[in-house]
Amino acid sequence: MTVHALNELLLVCSLVLLVAVAAVRISSRSGLPSLLLYLGIGIALGQDGIFDVKFDNAELTQVIGYAALVVILAEGGLGAKWKEVRPVLPAAAVVSTVGVGISVGITAAAAHYLVGLDWRQALIIGAVVSSTDAAAVFSVLRRVPLPSRITGVLEAESGFNDAPVVILVVAFSAVGPVEHWYVLIGEIALELAIGAAIGITVGWLGSLGLRHVALPASGLYPIAVMAIAVMAYAAGAMAHGSGFLAVYLAAMILGNSKLPHWPATRGFADGLGWLAQIGMFVLLGLLVTPHDLVQDFWPAVVVGLVLTMVARPLSVFLSLAPFRLPAREKALMSWAGLRGAVPIILATIPMVSGVEGSTRIFNIVFVLVIVYTLIQGPTLPWVAARLKIAEDRAEADDLGVESAPLERLRGHLLSVDIPEKSRMHGVEVGELRLPAGAAVTLVVREEESFVPSPTTVLRRGDELLVVATDPVRDKAEARLRAVGEGGKLAGWLGTGGGTGPSGTPGNPGPPALAKAPATGGRTGPVGPVGPARPVKRLGAADGASGTDTRHQRG
Repeated sequence: MTVHALNELLLVCSLVLLVAVAAVRISSRSGLPSLLLYLGIGIALGQDGIFDVKFDNAELTQVIGYAALVVILAEGGLGAKWKEVRPVLPAAAVVSTVGVGISVGITAAAAHYLVGLDWRQALIIGAVVSSTDAAAVFSVLRRVPLPSRITGVLEAESGFNDAPVVILVVAFSAVGPVEHWYVLIGEIALELAIGAAIGITVGWLGSLGLRHVALPASGLYPIAVMAIAVMAYAAGAMAHGSGFLAVYLAAMILGNSKLPHWPATRGFADGLGWLAQIGMFVLLGLLVTPHDLVQDFWPAVVVGLVLTMVARPLSVFLSLAPFRLPAREKALMSWAGLRGAVPIILATIPMVSGVEGSTRIFNIVFVLVIVYTLIQGPTLPWVAARLKIAEDRAEADDLGVESAPLERLRGHLLSVDIPEKSRMHGVEVGELRLPAGAAVTLVVREEESFVPSPTTVLRRGDELLVVATDPVRDKAEARLRAVGEGGKLAGWLGTGGGTGPSGTPGNPGPPALAKAPATGGRTGPVGPVGPARPVKRLGAADGASGTDTRHQRG
């Protein structure tokens, strides 16, 4: 490739990214999932489109799609809250395994008897469309005020069910007879077990290392976190396990480990997730030939109708029968089984394997995804309201807490943002009742910074710098979050995080805060950090500098 050709390619890519970013604005206002707009951009660039770009490399699309899916699953795992996922983990695991099997059987039967596909093609379509899409679920559910129990099941399911579906699609697309069902079940169970073990191990070791090593710049932490997540995928896949499950579990562990410079890491992962979605959907739009979709439109509608109205509801209700969930919540989970790029990427597997009729399979899946995402995505808030499940999100927002390691002090410098609805508004510094060894050393307010006194009243929008030694770091953060949720009486009224004179939880005791940490006289109040927010340096020790490049507060 010449330099001129490279310049032209970079120009086109930058323009596509800018158009895709602008499309997010349209998506947020219209309620349409952004994936449809990205697919539209790819179709407009490709065959029968404005620029008539010829692209038919299914193998390259599959490779890039897998890479993008790894990044999307990592971003989703980093954002998953363990306190929401843990109670629903068994339910999500059953839906993503038993539920997938039920959905595959019903959808394959419809494709065979109603559309006329042979059994191999029907089983491939049944497996491909039985996987919910992590990108679609994460992007839509986080805009809909649903109870954490429902969002926890749906997000965990979308992270888990890629693994068994990939195994099924590869098995059905292989040359020769399809293996017996009990062999497939054993293979799925083994690969899931290997992937889970590797994901948990890599995530735990990675979080342990990042919590105890002070890197020279805050920008290195996001890179390290994403590298650890991708390493989990590669290790899981090379060990003949489920790399998709490994990356999701590793990212979930990292995301719940209170790592240093966490807001910067989340922002970096979120940006990579958007970039992966844009690239993946645009490429899939390029791969499709629009005029070939016409003859497969009605078969796709028929298969999608059975999937949406029969297979998905039965898979949810039957697999969740042992769990005591209200029928209306199961009904919403049935409607919220969103498809996206994952089924389209999986539809390239039979194309690469040379399965007869694979082009028709791809076209049916493509049309099905577009039509039913267009129906399900925008109507999900309405369905939640009709089922009386939508939640009022008026409660206090969680605090944004960022941590930077201080090696010489054996402690941490916490950067705490007080959001708009936090109940920490109006609380005096002395009323925080942090444990001994933790102190509020600086308050940044309205472009100014000052050292607070015990009677300083905190306000919404403030940013606090809190120094906490290693032994009390977790207690101090727990106390700050408790006050953010329950106000100054947190602890007295049973809200967790209360500390007394001895620093023990649950014993409120008198305020004792405005002292420097007891670290042998080596620390004092942190000096002013300048008039601008957000905080630019977070005190890396031993001459190391750390620059916080956050663009969003909290």
